[in-house]
Amino acid sequence: MTTRRTTRPKSRAWSQPLADLVTGVINPVLAKQGFGQSDVILNWEEIVGERLAQVCEPIKLQWPARARNAPPERLSEPATLVLRVESGFALELQHLGDMLAERVNAHLGWRCVGKIALRQGPLQRAGAKPARAPPDAQALALAREAAGGVEDEALRAALTRLGAQIIAAKTRTK
Repeated sequence: MTTRRTTRPKSRAWSQPLADLVTGVINPVLAKQGFGQSDVILNWEEIVGERLAQVCEPIKLQWPARARNAPPERLSEPATLVLRVESGFALELQHLGDMLAERVNAHLGWRCVGKIALRQGPLQRAGAKPARAPPDAQALALAREAAGGVEDEALRAALTRLGAQIIAAKTRTK
């Protein structure tokens, strides 16, 4: 007697990681700016370090113009990475240009960037929030009293900070 084995098709998971969905939308936009993929933009802080990421951001990759009948060695010329840099740090970044190009190339795994071009101006950080004023003593006291019943010290401190910010924001808007 042979048993017949039925295989069910694997059902697709109903949820997908957000990164998978966003990448499909972001990559075509970045391609217009010369980026083949979103990797450099999304991992900028990891590539250049926290300190430099605070004062510069990639704008686009400028690829050299290529004629149809260009020799093969001209086809492999690297791009220029255009960075927006805070005005006070342009000179420092000019000196670090070769190091930045090396880091980007190491991250990508090939010699993509040959030089760095700087554009001075304020950074356009998505989601950047202005610094908040610290909560006053009264808001802090009210929040400390509200979180007083929490036994875990770290949790109580976090709730106190959060509560004080909320109370202070409500009093500022009144």
